[in-house]
Amino acid sequence: MPTDAPFTHEDLDIVTACVADAWRAGAGEDWSAPAGTLEWSCARTADHALDAVLAVAFFLAAGRQDGYPAWEWTTPTPCQGGRPDLAGDAMATVGRVLSAVIATAPPGAAAVIWRRPLPEVRLAADFAARGGLEMILHGHDVCAGLGVPFAPPGDVCARLREHSRGWPHWRSPGWHEAAASDDPWADLLAASGRRPH
Repeated sequence: MPTDAPFTHEDLDIVTACVADAWRAGAGEDWSAPAGTLEWSCARTADHALDAVLAVAFFLAAGRQDGYPAWEWTTPTPCQGGRPDLAGDAMATVGRVLSAVIATAPPGAAAVIWRRPLPEVRLAADFAARGGLEMILHGHDVCAGLGVPFAPPGDVCARLREHSRGWPHWRSPGWHEAAASDDPWADLLAASGRRPH
């Protein structure tokens, strides 16, 4: 698939496998360590990533166009619950849930994808990139804290970088729109204020 094609749920499946495998490889490491450059621990960051990816699936499945779903859901928290050995399996699961919601969405399905700075409705195709960014960046954070290698495929990173170009989060403090170099993974890390490990 060309690198200027949209980031799809098939790409999300690849990112899911990369993160899940890396977290499984780091299951025996110290999950209380800071997650890369974040103040949060690896455990808290992993649980946040699980929540964020699952939330994106719920946003699309709910189909609300005036805000996020108005009800609460149970969030998996294996790491802060003392079971980081389950983090990889949990990420594989929530990634498959999001991918399935996107793949089975009816034509024209849309929902609020984020609410800051203002609620914005997007089509189902954008939810793969939204979940992919949460997964790949926080996957990196956790792996950096654990000292576990993490190198997602360049073509997938390029599609994610291009798909999300112009999204409002790139204008958040500490972030900037990703450059378009021949190293799209480094571009995503630099744009989000992170560094390679």
